Amino acid sequence: MAAGPWGWGPVALALLLALLLGGARRLRRRYAAGGARASLRGRAAAAARMDGVRALLVTAHPDDEAMFFAPTVLGLGRAGARPAVLCCSAGNYYNQGEIRKKELEQSCFLLGVPASNVTVIDHRDLPDNPAVEWDTRLLAAFVLKHIEANNINLVVTFDAGGVSGHANHISLYTALRYLHSERKLPEESNAVSSQPASLVSPHLYAFLTLYDDQFTPPSVKETPLTTSGVKE
Repeated sequence: MAAGPWGWGPVALALLLALLLGGARRLRRRYAAGGARASLRGRAAAAARMDGVRALLVTAHPDDEAMFFAPTVLGLGRAGARPAVLCCSAGNYYNQGEIRKKELEQSCFLLGVPASNVTVIDHRDLPDNPAVEWDTRLLAAFVLKHIEANNINLVVTFDAGGVSGHANHISLYTALRYLHSERKLPEESNAVSSQPASLVSPHLYAFLTLYDDQFTPPSVKETPLTTSGVKE
């Protein structure tokens, strides 16, 4: 049997190579298992931080929850929060309000929000109309009543531009801003505005951190936010 370049035979070299490969595989498995455990611990910790968070998404029309806030609602649910939706009109611009209310419940169900946590305000002074700015005090009164009745401690709504410039959307931001500036929100409540994005709005980065394709929100008390989405 011919010797190798270091005086080893082919069989000895093969055994050495097998040992090295086997050791490398064991190390990879060990590191992979450690990383998986760390990831699970991180997600469990995030869920623990969100336990007890009662989040309210305030929208203007049925379909807003899906068009603009789906990642946020899904992320809150995955993180252990209890999301609810307050829709401030039936979306009756084309006289299809009753149909759209049913569609809203179906959409929220797919987002993990049960029908019992979905409320629609159908008030004649809050019409679905892109040219109508809703009365700030009236809208604020409806939202505050819902917050207090359900012990909400996190509110999410549109940004100052209403995302699309829709007057009803902007009215929601204005109403939440009013409640915040007048210090009428419960002390433990926080409000944050959002806008649509492929994954999550830049306005929400302080609240929702993208991690392993899931949303891992930190504790609400750790990151108090104003209605403009800016840390205080």
